[in-house]
Amino acid sequence: MEQYDVIIIGAGTAGLSAAIYAARSGKRTLVLEGKSCGGQIINAKAVVNYPGIKQISGVDFAMGLYEQAVEAGAKVLFQKAVRMELADQKKIVATAKQNYACSAVILAMGAKNRPLGLEREAELTGSGVSYCATCDGAFYKGKKTAVVGGGNTALEDALVLSEYCQKVTLIHRRDSFRGEWQTVQELKERSNVEILTDTVVTALEGDRQLTGIRVRNLKQEKEWVLPVHGLFAAVGQIPQSDLVRDLVELDDYGYIKADESCRTSLPGIFAAGDCRTKEIRQLATAAADGVTAALAACQLA
Repeated sequence: MEQYDVIIIGAGTAGLSAAIYAARSGKRTLVLEGKSCGGQIINAKAVVNYPGIKQISGVDFAMGLYEQAVEAGAKVLFQKAVRMELADQKKIVATAKQNYACSAVILAMGAKNRPLGLEREAELTGSGVSYCATCDGAFYKGKKTAVVGGGNTALEDALVLSEYCQKVTLIHRRDSFRGEWQTVQELKERSNVEILTDTVVTALEGDRQLTGIRVRNLKQEKEWVLPVHGLFAAVGQIPQSDLVRDLVELDDYGYIKADESCRTSLPGIFAAGDCRTKEIRQLATAAADGVTAALAACQLA
């Protein structure tokens, strides 16, 4: 069994930031990632709100973090953590290939997109239904699309789509948006963007390919079919916390309970980034979480 001081589960912004600080502190640092480095930020066409960097693509930002972590001495393995357990004073993290032991674990598994919960949503995913405008938006050039959500992700998705779609309809169930006021104003100024508030999507239209969505205005109690070729859902996330569901305390939504020092209910286990309980989930706060968790973990390792 390979021995490390700190094991980080997840190679998104929080995980890689933690790896940089742990490795630079002289700790034997392992990062385990089941998919690809970078997390959700790799889907961002342009990052313009990270302090000190005027503009950078999500992929370039993620690759910069990865290279910095590796150069600092962290080891990154593309293996999915499937089990974690306690043994004496050590934490054991298992993948399908091997078991790894350490003194401290940083959970940085992130979160995945939340579905709308509509009938046939899974069936039409990839055939008109999507959760990433920067990934799939180009397929709808010159076509009609809709975005569902009221946070920054939904606003930014609508902004991206408006650059090449014939029309973009932004649908939000409330009468005001949680996202940045400036982005809302920019959307209102675009002639090919329509904003529907107090409105929800109730059904998907089309057989093998999406042809439209049924929407309902909650105040007017009016329902109609909106013809669209693509529907982009941006209604929040589901934390990736199943790995530790029986080990650390979670909130009612499945987020790992952790304070501002990123400590969880179990000594020696820390949570950073989108998988932990917190008010703000931004790129900068994910990096800050990673740094905080790493410095705390290094005191134990």
